[in-house]
Amino acid sequence: MKIFYEDLNKANKIFHKSYIKALESLNRKGNYILGKNVNEFEMNFAKYLGANHCVGVANGLDALTISLKAINLPKNSEVMVASNSYIACIISIVNAGYKPVLIEPDLETYNINPEEIKKNITKKTKAILAVHLYGKSCNMGEITKICKQKKLFLIEDCAQSHGSLYKNKMTGTFGNFGCFSFYPTKLLGGIGDGGAIVCKKNFTKNYLKKFRNYGSIKRYKNEIIGQNSRLDEIQALFLNLKLKHLNKIINHKRNLAKIYFENLNDKFIKPKLEKTKKDSFYIFNVRHGDRNKLRSYLLKNNIMTDIHYPTPPYAQESLKKLFSKNYPISDKIHETTLSLPISFAHTEKQIYEVSKIMNRF
Repeated sequence: MKIFYEDLNKANKIFHKSYIKALESLNRKGNYILGKNVNEFEMNFAKYLGANHCVGVANGLDALTISLKAINLPKNSEVMVASNSYIACIISIVNAGYKPVLIEPDLETYNINPEEIKKNITKKTKAILAVHLYGKSCNMGEITKICKQKKLFLIEDCAQSHGSLYKNKMTGTFGNFGCFSFYPTKLLGGIGDGGAIVCKKNFTKNYLKKFRNYGSIKRYKNEIIGQNSRLDEIQALFLNLKLKHLNKIINHKRNLAKIYFENLNDKFIKPKLEKTKKDSFYIFNVRHGDRNKLRSYLLKNNIMTDIHYPTPPYAQESLKKLFSKNYPISDKIHETTLSLPISFAHTEKQIYEVSKIMNRF
């Protein structure tokens, strides 16, 4: 029997009945854009995070791009981001009119290394985009300290870190903006695309609400040049239902991660556990020197895996002209990382089986 890497139908099965019932109610009311469900979700998600404000947008990339545009830096200002980040992070910086500066990650945590940030700050450095990869928080103590000392803006990419904690504080609540994706595979995933931005100030919230809706809050009164990036009512409805179960989803993944930690042998480099951080394990990755052979072996044994990510962003055709430096730590991660099954749809029995088969490799 195959063990799939992801099974969204099975993972979302417990929400089907309540969603269909709520969708029928939405259809009767006929309000599909920026209505009651979006307002309720924004309030509920802000409350869950312990954030002041939340503004729903169309997707995670828009959340990043709009946040970067909102800080209104001079053109070609430098924004630091981890060299092993997903390509969307770099695209958002470029689309906002700034220059991405890639910073090597910590090899043990896979997140941006604060010591490397310090070494690479220049007069043009104006912001840090802290990407919480795999469901693990960055070292926010050091990063917020650097931002305060150097007067830098801080944007958090929390696409993979819903519910992750640093010193008992939720990711997304440390910086000027916290950016979230609700892509279907995320911990809080929709049934389509969606995103959100959290912020501290009411003035900022109002600006974001204008920007996402053609620069307008009041119909036909456009105060700024914005764009169309709205979280729709159908996604907000589903996210509201799923948000009530988010801690259950995360705790299930933490329990599955515990099985991996306790059963995988030492030939696999497992994620680093830290007392200051409570990971949500969006991804459980291991590293192995013969990653491709390991993946093929698991596939032959009916175990599906994934790679996050097979090609680093600076090696992508669309971006490689922007970067001339070498990134050996990032290269090493991309060449050796393998993501194992660890979803809400998986059972403990399946994870024990994956561990057993891996240990035979």
